[in-house]
Amino acid sequence: MSKKIILCATCLFGLERFVGEEIDALGYKRLETIDGRVYFEGDENAIAKANITLRCAERVLLVLNSYTADSFTSLFDGVKCIPWEDYIGKKDAFPVNGHSVKSTLFSIPDCQSIIKKAVVERLKTVYNCSWFEETGVNYRIEFFILNDKCDIMIDTSGVPLHKRGYRTQAGEAPIRETLASAMVKIARMRENVRLWDPFCGSATIPIEAALQMTNTAPGINRAFAAENYSFVNQLSFKTARDEARAAINKDTEFFAFATDIDSGVLETANENCRRAGVSKYIRVFQKDARRITKDDVRTTIVCNPPYGERLSSINEARKLYTDMGKAFSKLSPWQIYIITSEELFEKYYGRKCDKARKLYNGMIKCCYYQYYKNNSSVNFENGKRLLDKKG
Repeated sequence: MSKKIILCATCLFGLERFVGEEIDALGYKRLETIDGRVYFEGDENAIAKANITLRCAERVLLVLNSYTADSFTSLFDGVKCIPWEDYIGKKDAFPVNGHSVKSTLFSIPDCQSIIKKAVVERLKTVYNCSWFEETGVNYRIEFFILNDKCDIMIDTSGVPLHKRGYRTQAGEAPIRETLASAMVKIARMRENVRLWDPFCGSATIPIEAALQMTNTAPGINRAFAAENYSFVNQLSFKTARDEARAAINKDTEFFAFATDIDSGVLETANENCRRAGVSKYIRVFQKDARRITKDDVRTTIVCNPPYGERLSSINEARKLYTDMGKAFSKLSPWQIYIITSEELFEKYYGRKCDKARKLYNGMIKCCYYQYYKNNSSVNFENGKRLLDKKG
Protein backbone atom coordinates (compact mmCIF):
# COMPACT_ATOMS: atom_id res chain seq x y z
CA MET A 1 0.00 0.00 0.00
CA SER A 2 2.71 2.48 -0.98
CA LYS A 3 0.36 4.26 -3.40
CA LYS A 4 -2.08 6.97 -2.42
CA ILE A 5 -5.32 5.73 -0.87
CA ILE A 6 -8.76 7.28 -0.47
CA LEU A 7 -10.30 7.24 2.98
CA CYS A 8 -13.67 8.30 4.37
CA ALA A 9 -14.01 9.55 7.94
CA THR A 10 -17.60 9.27 9.14
CA CYS A 11 -18.97 11.44 11.92
CA LEU A 12 -22.11 12.66 13.65
CA PHE A 13 -24.03 15.29 11.69
CA GLY A 14 -22.66 18.72 12.51
CA LEU A 15 -19.09 17.60 13.21
CA GLU A 16 -17.83 17.54 9.60
CA ARG A 17 -15.95 20.83 9.99
CA PHE A 18 -13.97 19.56 12.96
CA VAL A 19 -13.11 16.25 11.30
CA GLY A 20 -11.95 18.16 8.23
CA GLU A 21 -9.73 20.43 10.30
CA GLU A 22 -8.19 17.41 12.04
CA ILE A 23 -7.48 15.81 8.66
CA ASP A 24 -5.84 19.05 7.53
CA ALA A 25 -3.67 19.02 10.65
CA LEU A 26 -2.44 15.54 9.72
CA GLY A 27 -1.32 16.90 6.37
CA TYR A 28 -3.77 14.93 4.25
CA LYS A 29 -5.78 16.33 1.35
CA ARG A 30 -9.53 16.73 1.76
CA LEU A 31 -11.45 15.62 -1.33
CA GLU A 32 -15.13 15.99 -0.49
CA THR A 33 -17.37 16.73 2.49
CA ILE A 34 -21.00 15.67 2.74
CA ASP A 35 -23.33 15.22 5.71
CA GLY A 36 -21.64 12.86 8.15
CA ARG A 37 -18.64 12.09 5.89
CA VAL A 38 -15.30 13.60 4.97
CA TYR A 39 -13.31 12.00 2.13
CA PHE A 40 -9.57 12.50 1.96
CA GLU A 41 -6.42 11.25 0.28
CA GLY A 42 -3.62 9.76 2.32
CA ASP A 43 -0.48 7.66 2.21
CA GLU A 44 0.12 4.17 3.61
CA ASN A 45 0.35 5.60 7.14
CA ALA A 46 -2.98 7.42 6.97
CA ILE A 47 -5.08 4.50 8.24
CA ALA A 48 -3.11 4.30 11.48
CA LYS A 49 -2.73 8.05 12.01
CA ALA A 50 -6.38 8.83 11.33
CA ASN A 51 -7.70 6.10 13.62
CA ILE A 52 -5.39 7.02 16.48
CA THR A 53 -5.63 10.82 16.32
CA LEU A 54 -9.05 11.88 14.99
CA ARG A 55 -11.14 13.16 17.91
CA CYS A 56 -14.48 13.80 16.21
CA ALA A 57 -14.73 10.95 13.68
CA GLU A 58 -16.72 7.74 14.21
CA ARG A 59 -14.98 5.46 11.71
CA VAL A 60 -12.22 5.49 9.10
CA LEU A 61 -13.18 3.60 5.94
CA LEU A 62 -10.89 2.60 3.08
CA VAL A 63 -12.60 3.42 -0.24
CA LEU A 64 -12.06 0.69 -2.84
CA ASN A 65 -14.41 1.87 -5.59
CA SER A 66 -16.80 4.76 -6.31
CA TYR A 67 -19.24 4.44 -9.20
CA THR A 68 -22.83 4.84 -10.33
CA ALA A 69 -25.13 2.03 -9.15
CA ASP A 70 -28.70 2.55 -10.32
CA SER A 71 -29.45 -1.14 -10.83
CA PHE A 72 -28.54 -4.41 -9.14
CA THR A 73 -26.48 -5.32 -12.20
CA SER A 74 -24.36 -2.17 -11.99
CA LEU A 75 -24.04 -2.62 -8.22
CA PHE A 76 -22.84 -6.22 -8.73
CA ASP A 77 -20.38 -5.33 -11.50
CA GLY A 78 -18.85 -2.46 -9.54
CA VAL A 79 -18.14 -4.77 -6.63
CA LYS A 80 -16.91 -7.78 -8.60
CA CYS A 81 -14.27 -5.74 -10.45
CA ILE A 82 -12.50 -4.92 -7.16
CA PRO A 83 -9.43 -7.13 -6.56
CA TRP A 84 -10.78 -8.56 -3.31
CA GLU A 85 -8.02 -11.16 -3.23
CA ASP A 86 -5.61 -8.30 -2.40
CA TYR A 87 -7.55 -7.72 0.83
CA ILE A 88 -9.44 -10.86 1.89
CA GLY A 89 -7.88 -14.28 2.46
CA LYS A 90 -9.49 -17.62 1.71
CA LYS A 91 -10.64 -18.17 5.30
CA ASP A 92 -11.41 -14.58 6.24
CA ALA A 93 -14.86 -13.23 7.11
CA PHE A 94 -16.44 -10.40 5.13
CA PRO A 95 -19.83 -9.25 6.45
CA VAL A 96 -21.59 -6.46 4.54
CA ASN A 97 -23.26 -3.39 6.07
CA GLY A 98 -24.29 -0.07 4.65
CA HIS A 99 -26.75 2.70 3.87
CA SER A 100 -28.69 3.98 0.87
CA VAL A 101 -30.02 7.54 0.70
CA LYS A 102 -32.12 9.10 -2.07
CA SER A 103 -31.19 6.29 -4.46
CA THR A 104 -32.84 3.84 -6.84
CA LEU A 105 -31.49 0.92 -4.83
CA PHE A 106 -33.14 1.58 -1.49
CA SER A 107 -33.43 -1.93 0.02
CA ILE A 108 -30.50 -2.44 2.39
CA PRO A 109 -30.94 -6.25 2.66
CA ASP A 110 -31.03 -6.59 -1.13
CA CYS A 111 -27.91 -4.44 -1.53
CA GLN A 112 -26.13 -6.48 1.13
CA SER A 113 -27.03 -9.70 -0.65
CA ILE A 114 -25.87 -8.46 -4.07
CA ILE A 115 -22.57 -7.12 -2.73
CA LYS A 116 -21.87 -10.30 -0.79
CA LYS A 117 -22.59 -12.40 -3.88
CA ALA A 118 -20.26 -10.26 -6.03
CA VAL A 119 -17.38 -10.64 -3.56
CA VAL A 120 -17.95 -14.40 -3.36
CA GLU A 121 -18.01 -14.74 -7.14
CA ARG A 122 -14.73 -12.85 -7.42
CA LEU A 123 -13.00 -14.88 -4.72
CA LYS A 124 -14.35 -18.20 -6.01
CA THR A 125 -12.41 -17.77 -9.25
CA VAL A 126 -9.24 -16.75 -7.41
CA TYR A 127 -9.22 -19.36 -4.65
CA ASN A 128 -10.85 -22.10 -6.75
CA CYS A 129 -13.49 -22.95 -4.17
CA SER A 130 -17.26 -22.68 -3.94
CA TRP A 131 -17.67 -22.18 -0.17
CA PHE A 132 -15.97 -19.87 2.33
CA GLU A 133 -15.81 -20.80 6.01
CA GLU A 134 -15.22 -17.17 7.13
CA THR A 135 -13.44 -18.09 10.35
CA GLY A 136 -10.41 -15.86 9.91
CA VAL A 137 -9.87 -12.12 10.16
CA ASN A 138 -13.07 -10.07 9.98
CA TYR A 139 -13.05 -7.59 7.07
CA ARG A 140 -16.23 -5.54 7.41
CA ILE A 141 -17.36 -4.31 4.00
CA GLU A 142 -19.30 -1.02 4.02
CA PHE A 143 -21.37 0.45 1.21
CA PHE A 144 -22.85 3.92 0.97
CA ILE A 145 -25.19 4.88 -1.85
CA LEU A 146 -26.21 8.54 -2.21
CA ASN A 147 -28.11 9.75 -5.27
CA ASP A 148 -27.12 6.48 -7.01
CA LYS A 149 -23.39 7.08 -6.39
CA CYS A 150 -22.01 4.04 -4.59
CA ASP A 151 -18.90 3.79 -2.44
CA ILE A 152 -17.59 0.33 -1.59
CA MET A 153 -15.30 0.41 1.44
CA ILE A 154 -13.60 -1.63 4.14
CA ASP A 155 -13.95 -0.50 7.76
CA THR A 156 -10.50 -0.02 9.30
CA SER A 157 -11.69 1.02 12.78
CA GLY A 158 -13.73 -1.91 14.03
CA VAL A 159 -15.16 -0.65 17.31
CA PRO A 160 -16.40 2.93 16.68
CA LEU A 161 -13.82 5.61 17.39
CA HIS A 162 -15.96 7.33 20.03
CA LYS A 163 -15.21 4.34 22.25
CA ARG A 164 -11.81 5.45 23.48
CA GLY A 165 -11.52 2.70 26.08
CA TYR A 166 -11.62 4.82 29.23
CA ARG A 167 -15.38 4.63 29.73
CA THR A 168 -16.27 1.05 30.67
CA GLN A 169 -19.31 2.33 32.55
CA ALA A 170 -21.47 5.35 31.82
CA GLY A 171 -24.36 7.14 33.42
CA GLU A 172 -27.97 6.83 32.35
CA ALA A 173 -27.56 9.28 29.47
CA PRO A 174 -23.94 9.38 28.31
CA ILE A 175 -22.83 11.90 25.73
CA ARG A 176 -20.77 10.44 22.91
CA GLU A 177 -17.05 11.14 23.31
CA THR A 178 -16.71 12.52 19.79
CA LEU A 179 -19.50 15.04 20.42
CA ALA A 180 -18.00 16.03 23.77
CA SER A 181 -14.69 16.67 22.03
CA ALA A 182 -16.37 18.94 19.48
CA MET A 183 -18.19 20.81 22.25
CA VAL A 184 -14.85 21.51 23.92
CA LYS A 185 -13.38 22.73 20.62
CA ILE A 186 -16.29 25.12 20.12
CA ALA A 187 -15.83 26.44 23.67
CA ARG A 188 -12.22 27.38 22.78
CA MET A 189 -10.55 26.08 25.93
CA ARG A 190 -7.31 27.75 26.95
CA GLU A 191 -4.51 27.16 29.45
CA ASN A 192 -5.57 29.87 31.86
CA VAL A 193 -9.28 29.05 31.87
CA ARG A 194 -10.88 26.41 34.09
CA LEU A 195 -13.52 24.13 32.58
CA TRP A 196 -16.49 23.27 34.77
CA ASP A 197 -19.06 20.62 33.90
CA PRO A 198 -21.83 20.81 36.54
CA PHE A 199 -23.70 17.78 35.12
CA CYS A 200 -20.60 15.64 34.66
CA GLY A 201 -22.13 12.15 34.82
CA SER A 202 -19.30 9.88 33.70
CA ALA A 203 -17.01 12.94 33.20
CA THR A 204 -16.82 12.61 29.42
CA ILE A 205 -16.65 16.36 28.72
CA PRO A 206 -13.86 17.14 31.24
CA ILE A 207 -11.91 14.07 30.09
CA GLU A 208 -12.13 15.04 26.43
CA ALA A 209 -11.04 18.57 27.37
CA ALA A 210 -8.03 17.22 29.29
CA LEU A 211 -7.08 14.95 26.38
CA GLN A 212 -7.15 17.94 24.05
CA MET A 213 -5.24 20.24 26.37
CA THR A 214 -2.54 17.62 26.96
CA ASN A 215 -2.48 16.82 23.22
CA THR A 216 -3.19 13.17 24.00
CA ALA A 217 -4.43 11.25 20.96
CA PRO A 218 -7.84 9.70 21.76
CA GLY A 219 -7.04 6.31 20.24
CA ILE A 220 -3.60 5.89 21.69
CA ASN A 221 -4.59 3.08 24.09
CA ARG A 222 -7.09 1.08 22.03
CA ALA A 223 -6.95 -1.42 19.17
CA PHE A 224 -8.33 -1.15 15.65
CA ALA A 225 -9.60 -3.67 13.11
CA ALA A 226 -6.91 -2.73 10.59
CA GLU A 227 -4.20 -3.95 12.95
CA ASN A 228 -5.23 -7.46 11.88
CA TYR A 229 -5.37 -6.73 8.15
CA SER A 230 -2.76 -8.38 5.97
CA PHE A 231 -2.66 -5.50 3.48
CA VAL A 232 -1.89 -2.85 6.14
CA ASN A 233 1.68 -2.14 7.24
CA GLN A 234 1.51 -2.92 10.95
CA LEU A 235 4.62 -0.87 11.60
CA SER A 236 2.53 2.21 10.76
CA PHE A 237 0.43 1.68 13.91
CA LYS A 238 3.50 1.38 16.12
CA THR A 239 5.02 4.46 14.55
CA ALA A 240 1.80 6.45 14.89
CA ARG A 241 1.44 5.50 18.56
CA ASP A 242 5.09 6.35 19.29
CA GLU A 243 4.65 9.75 17.64
CA ALA A 244 1.43 10.37 19.54
CA ARG A 245 3.01 9.51 22.89
CA ALA A 246 5.96 11.78 22.17
CA ALA A 247 3.58 14.66 21.44
CA ILE A 248 1.77 14.52 24.81
CA ASN A 249 2.15 17.69 26.87
CA LYS A 250 1.94 16.81 30.55
CA ASP A 251 2.96 20.28 31.68
CA THR A 252 -0.29 21.99 30.77
CA GLU A 253 -1.84 24.24 33.41
CA PHE A 254 -5.33 23.26 32.32
CA PHE A 255 -7.69 22.28 35.13
CA ALA A 256 -11.31 21.16 35.26
CA PHE A 257 -14.10 20.63 37.78
CA ALA A 258 -16.42 17.67 37.19
CA THR A 259 -19.43 17.95 39.49
CA ASP A 260 -22.86 16.37 39.74
CA ILE A 261 -25.72 16.43 42.20
CA ASP A 262 -25.86 12.63 42.05
CA SER A 263 -23.10 11.25 44.26
CA GLY A 264 -23.64 7.82 42.75
CA VAL A 265 -21.96 8.78 39.48
CA LEU A 266 -18.83 10.29 41.00
CA GLU A 267 -17.00 7.01 41.57
CA THR A 268 -17.48 6.12 37.91
CA ALA A 269 -16.33 9.60 36.89
CA ASN A 270 -13.17 9.23 38.94
CA GLU A 271 -12.47 5.79 37.49
CA ASN A 272 -12.91 7.10 33.95
CA CYS A 273 -10.50 9.94 34.63
CA ARG A 274 -7.97 7.45 35.96
CA ARG A 275 -8.28 5.14 32.95
CA ALA A 276 -7.93 8.11 30.59
CA GLY A 277 -4.76 9.15 32.43
CA VAL A 278 -6.01 12.66 33.21
CA SER A 279 -6.90 12.48 36.93
CA LYS A 280 -4.33 15.14 37.81
CA TYR A 281 -6.19 17.69 35.68
CA ILE A 282 -9.74 17.02 36.91
CA ARG A 283 -11.29 17.41 40.35
CA VAL A 284 -14.48 15.36 40.77
CA PHE A 285 -16.90 16.26 43.57
CA GLN A 286 -20.59 16.56 44.44
CA LYS A 287 -22.29 19.88 43.76
CA ASP A 288 -25.75 21.12 42.83
CA ALA A 289 -25.40 23.13 39.60
CA ARG A 290 -27.86 25.67 40.98
CA ARG A 291 -25.53 26.33 43.93
CA ILE A 292 -22.39 27.21 41.96
CA THR A 293 -20.91 30.54 43.06
CA LYS A 294 -18.40 32.66 41.19
CA ASP A 295 -14.79 32.87 42.31
CA ASP A 296 -11.80 34.70 40.83
CA VAL A 297 -10.78 31.88 38.47
CA ARG A 298 -11.62 32.46 34.81
CA THR A 299 -14.07 29.68 34.00
CA THR A 300 -15.99 28.23 31.08
CA ILE A 301 -18.98 26.01 31.81
CA VAL A 302 -19.56 23.25 29.26
CA CYS A 303 -22.42 20.92 30.08
CA ASN A 304 -25.01 18.41 28.95
CA PRO A 305 -27.90 18.88 31.41
CA PRO A 306 -30.81 16.42 31.62
CA TYR A 307 -33.56 16.80 29.07
CA GLY A 308 -36.88 15.00 28.75
CA GLU A 309 -35.80 12.51 26.10
CA ARG A 310 -32.85 11.39 28.20
CA LEU A 311 -33.56 11.39 31.92
CA SER A 312 -36.27 13.32 33.73
CA SER A 313 -39.70 14.45 32.56
CA ILE A 314 -39.92 17.42 30.21
CA ASN A 315 -41.49 19.58 32.93
CA GLU A 316 -38.72 18.73 35.39
CA ALA A 317 -36.08 19.51 32.78
CA ARG A 318 -37.70 22.85 31.96
CA LYS A 319 -37.84 23.77 35.64
CA LEU A 320 -34.13 22.95 35.85
CA TYR A 321 -33.38 25.22 32.87
CA THR A 322 -35.18 28.10 34.57
CA ASP A 323 -33.21 27.51 37.76
CA MET A 324 -29.98 27.29 35.74
CA GLY A 325 -30.72 30.60 34.06
CA LYS A 326 -31.20 32.35 37.38
CA ALA A 327 -28.11 30.76 38.96
CA PHE A 328 -25.80 31.14 35.95
CA SER A 329 -26.77 34.81 35.46
CA LYS A 330 -24.73 35.53 38.59
CA LEU A 331 -21.59 33.96 37.11
CA SER A 332 -20.79 36.64 34.53
CA PRO A 333 -18.26 37.05 32.91
CA TRP A 334 -17.91 33.26 32.85
CA GLN A 335 -18.70 31.76 29.45
CA ILE A 336 -21.40 29.10 29.31
CA TYR A 337 -22.02 26.36 26.72
CA ILE A 338 -25.09 24.12 27.03
CA ILE A 339 -26.33 21.29 24.78
CA THR A 340 -29.96 20.14 24.89
CA SER A 341 -32.73 18.87 22.65
CA GLU A 342 -35.25 21.31 24.20
CA GLU A 343 -36.30 23.68 21.40
CA LEU A 344 -37.66 26.21 23.91
CA PHE A 345 -34.50 26.19 26.01
CA GLU A 346 -33.73 29.90 25.63
CA LYS A 347 -37.18 30.87 26.85
CA TYR A 348 -36.96 28.71 29.97
CA TYR A 349 -33.35 29.70 30.57
CA GLY A 350 -34.40 33.34 30.33
CA ARG A 351 -31.91 34.63 27.78
CA LYS A 352 -31.27 34.38 24.07
CA CYS A 353 -27.92 32.79 23.33
CA ASP A 354 -25.09 34.58 21.55
CA LYS A 355 -24.78 31.72 19.08
CA ALA A 356 -26.35 28.31 18.53
CA ARG A 357 -25.17 25.29 16.57
CA LYS A 358 -27.20 22.23 15.57
CA LEU A 359 -25.57 18.99 16.70
CA TYR A 360 -26.64 15.39 17.22
CA ASN A 361 -26.17 13.37 20.40
CA GLY A 362 -26.40 9.95 18.79
CA MET A 363 -29.76 10.11 16.98
CA ILE A 364 -31.13 12.93 19.14
CA LYS A 365 -31.23 16.32 17.42
CA CYS A 366 -29.83 18.93 19.77
CA CYS A 367 -28.75 22.54 19.84
CA TYR A 368 -25.54 23.79 21.40
CA TYR A 369 -26.33 27.14 23.05
CA GLN A 370 -23.33 29.41 23.47
CA TYR A 371 -23.18 32.31 25.93
CA TYR A 372 -19.83 34.06 25.69
CA LYS A 373 -20.79 37.71 26.06
CA ASN A 374 -21.71 39.36 29.37
CA ASN A 375 -24.51 37.15 30.67
CA SER A 376 -25.63 39.14 33.69
CA SER A 377 -28.55 40.86 31.93
CA VAL A 378 -30.99 37.94 31.94
CA ASN A 379 -34.59 39.13 31.66
CA PHE A 380 -36.67 36.44 33.33
CA GLU A 381 -39.89 38.44 33.18
CA ASN A 382 -39.44 38.83 29.43
CA GLY A 383 -38.69 35.12 29.18
CA LYS A 384 -41.88 34.37 31.11
CA ARG A 385 -43.95 36.56 28.76
CA LEU A 386 -42.50 34.74 25.78
CA LEU A 387 -43.41 31.43 27.34
CA ASP A 388 -46.94 32.58 28.11
CA LYS A 389 -47.31 33.76 24.54
CA LYS A 390 -45.62 30.96 22.60
CA GLY A 391 -45.08 28.00 24.75
